[in-house]
Amino acid sequence: MLKLPKTTLTSLPRPVSDHCRHLVNSSLSIGGPTPFRFENMWLHHKNFKLNISNWVAGMPSRWAANKIHLKYARYSGRNTGIELVFDFLSLASSDENGDRSVLARSLLASLVGYALLYILRFKNEKDRKTSASKVRNERVKNLINNGECRPENRSDTDVIIVGAGVVGAALAYTLGKDALRVRVIERDLTEPDRIVGELLQPGGYLKLLELGLEDCIEEIDAQRVFGYALLKDGRNTRLSYPLEKFNSDLSGRSFHNGRFIQRMRKKATSLSNVQMEQGTVTSLIEENGTIKGVQYKTKSGEELNACAPLTIVCDGCFSNLRRSLCNPKLPFPNHGHVILANPSPILFYPISSTEVRCLVDVPGQKVPSIANGEMTKYLKTVVAPQVPPELHDAFISAIDQGSIRTMLNRSMPADPYPTPGALLMGDAFNMRHPLTGGGMTVALSDIVVLRELLRPLQDMNDASALCKYLESFYTLRKPVASTINTLAGALYKVFCASPDQARKEMRDACFDYLALGGVCSTGPVGLLSGLNALSFVLHFFAVAIYGVGRLLLPLPSPNRLWLGARLISGASAIIFPIIKAEGVRQMFFPATVPAYYRVPPVK
Repeated sequence: MLKLPKTTLTSLPRPVSDHCRHLVNSSLSIGGPTPFRFENMWLHHKNFKLNISNWVAGMPSRWAANKIHLKYARYSGRNTGIELVFDFLSLASSDENGDRSVLARSLLASLVGYALLYILRFKNEKDRKTSASKVRNERVKNLINNGECRPENRSDTDVIIVGAGVVGAALAYTLGKDALRVRVIERDLTEPDRIVGELLQPGGYLKLLELGLEDCIEEIDAQRVFGYALLKDGRNTRLSYPLEKFNSDLSGRSFHNGRFIQRMRKKATSLSNVQMEQGTVTSLIEENGTIKGVQYKTKSGEELNACAPLTIVCDGCFSNLRRSLCNPKLPFPNHGHVILANPSPILFYPISSTEVRCLVDVPGQKVPSIANGEMTKYLKTVVAPQVPPELHDAFISAIDQGSIRTMLNRSMPADPYPTPGALLMGDAFNMRHPLTGGGMTVALSDIVVLRELLRPLQDMNDASALCKYLESFYTLRKPVASTINTLAGALYKVFCASPDQARKEMRDACFDYLALGGVCSTGPVGLLSGLNALSFVLHFFAVAIYGVGRLLLPLPSPNRLWLGARLISGASAIIFPIIKAEGVRQMFFPATVPAYYRVPPVK
């Protein structure tokens, strides 16, 4: 009615029938070609042939049916019936006495031709569907064969990512944006409740910008961080990031880890080629020494296989610890606070506009029990007296609320074992002490390195060649990773209290060295923030030499000389094992490592 607004509907009289008849009338003409209709009664007209002959003679392209004949003529082998019906005029005009017989035969031939054409088209369509079904069934059969992965599944997924934490979610978006088909399997897709991964250094924020994920820290009440403040025995000093040469928006960020991860998961799944599902990976699928995929259980308990040329495992170390302080005021807003306490450092940093996280390092192999009150007693008697006055009441209040959790802290140097078809990343691959908050910076930097390595690849199905090529990843990541790892391990050991007089001198020298300001503070903080990838070793021994110099002034003595020698020896005992674990060649001479020069495999 909208297209024919002047249409009318009227009822017709029904003198006999009990049905109601209606007449639809429209004053509008309907466009389009006028159809040609042949009526059998025309054959009974005495002037039929004469009229038709005159009509055809006056048309430049003969008659309308001939146009249809020319249109379908390209279907060779299927136009026999059409040709017969189009030739009926010539047949009719050639036989004056048998016109009815010729016309009848022509029409019969036309019907046979149309029937043949329909049968041929139906048969071809059926053959095509049967062939497609065969291919699909064969592919499914190859994919599910004794729980193994077959090469035919390469069209489904390019990369499997185990874990959708910071690394997994960011990597999924990064690879998905580069047109790779990514499948992410995460144990729990609800918002994580963790106490780690909540401080992103300025260098990490730069990597976030480079990956196009900077909007993931929006709308989660993230706090800007401009540096650190050190407090010891009533004294304090502030260490600011060297941000003068960067954009005014650059700074560190601290936030709720769970909110950040959920934002990145949402960003990753916004790409059509990224699939994220909840499931627990139980094992890797291995064939002839090559990882082909993973076995996992879905949320409903169903056991499934997922296969891809490359499997990246970054499920991290899951934590049950979550401690928060409500509405405390930090001595230096927008700064992380490291308390050089006894026996080990205490860390405070904001995670929202109303919450501050407190991390207490408890040295030793056995953690005080929460259930029997040992942990509460330890925090109130050992830790609380060393907490700054501004935070003391909030700290005690948080302890009384009983929301105390613990997690195992560990340092794990990167010890790569190249395996065809699989790659380790994140905390599953490399961990350092959380004192410096550099874990996410290392992880995001690793993603940038891996992205640049995977971009030139045209085919990732040659597992052996891909594994050999990705060995360069372990060397190319070293400038950032080894610097932050070394810094975290060394600072933790220096900041921990010790009965050794030389270690006490080293701790005091480190605090005073950083308090000097200038390059003495901006250099180490630049390394810590991930903005500079220079070696921390020079600054570390500068602290040791500074400590020895303090001991020898104003006048050296045999006892002071001996203490200075022990200080240098202690510094060496701290730094050299860390360097050895990171790899001397990879840290200082990466260009001498053959994997540094690996080029993409050529098929």
